[in-house]
Amino acid sequence: MPRIMNCDGSWVEVDLARLRGNAGAVRDSLAGADLIAVIKADAYGHGLEAVAAALARGGVKRFAVAYPAEAAAVRGAAPQAELILVLGAACPAEVPRMVRERITPVVVSAAHAQALDAAAQAAGLRLGVHVKLDTGMGRLGFVCPAETAQAAAICRLPGLDVQGVCTHFAMVEPEKKPGAARGQVDKFKQAVSAIEAAAGRRLFRHMSSSRAALLLPDCDHDAVRVGISLYGYGAAEPDKRFATAPVLQWKSCVLQVKTVPAGFAVGYYASYKTAAPTDLATISCGYTDGYQRHLGNKGHVLIRGRRRPVVGRVSMNWISADLGPDSGVQAGDEVVLIGEQGGERIWADELAKHCNTIAYEILTGISRQIERRYLGQ
Repeated sequence: MPRIMNCDGSWVEVDLARLRGNAGAVRDSLAGADLIAVIKADAYGHGLEAVAAALARGGVKRFAVAYPAEAAAVRGAAPQAELILVLGAACPAEVPRMVRERITPVVVSAAHAQALDAAAQAAGLRLGVHVKLDTGMGRLGFVCPAETAQAAAICRLPGLDVQGVCTHFAMVEPEKKPGAARGQVDKFKQAVSAIEAAAGRRLFRHMSSSRAALLLPDCDHDAVRVGISLYGYGAAEPDKRFATAPVLQWKSCVLQVKTVPAGFAVGYYASYKTAAPTDLATISCGYTDGYQRHLGNKGHVLIRGRRRPVVGRVSMNWISADLGPDSGVQAGDEVVLIGEQGGERIWADELAKHCNTIAYEILTGISRQIERRYLGQ
């Protein structure tokens, strides 16, 4: 009887030992600064709680997320964390929980600061915060230098305890072409001086993300916020400050193999026709799982250690691969969508090129409904 396997679809494997190794590589490269592990967006699709716990076991003490709900989950997974920073504009209603669970929000405007202060005073609490400066990103934060005085004034609000100050790079190029990054550095330094003068003490400073940590070591300050490089992207060159390797693999199984003649149409609207007699594999994965439609007739998968082209349009639950004649592939064989097999590799940045996007979107786009299996606990 022919095998029909894995009717439940694909799964994701996350190598937590490699993740900790990546964090160690970053930390070892820092001279006096600490690592803030950015684990927002479900740890870039890798699984928030599992990643937080694994990094905490590896000695990481500081984390950053986008929302208070994520921060609360991190506190549960890493109860001894020294800093859990909310990078988004947390709502005043969250103040009691943030104080109770030692969650630190950024303050992004005078109105935001006043709202958080009022909520803290009403509850008889004092909330630790970091001041977010907009030095050129054009997103959240006090615009520098126009709103530097407003940022400094936060230090006088009794319900807020200003503990840190931060910004975010919009663009980072190699040191020989620093471009706009240096302008942001100058604005940050000037604003920090004013805010620290108002606070009457030195504050915890951080501005670098993954690429800045890699290319601008003089911008480390007290900590660097590293996200995508923790997960193995953007830092593959061994001659740079640090190197990391991908930790996530996305796998499935062959559902069916059929032998077809030349001129055989595959998928919706026959966007692919076989050039010669060949074997076709139907694979359990589709755009509902996050395998993007752009990959039809462009992407590859790995089966039995060989690259096999994805042919026809990607459909909701299934894709097809052209195996070539006499492939020997059988139903139940493992398929690698992202990862390694038999010396071949397909990583998220390769898929991203086919989709005219970035690895971040590929990783965070993998459906949360897909099972995550954690290795190297």
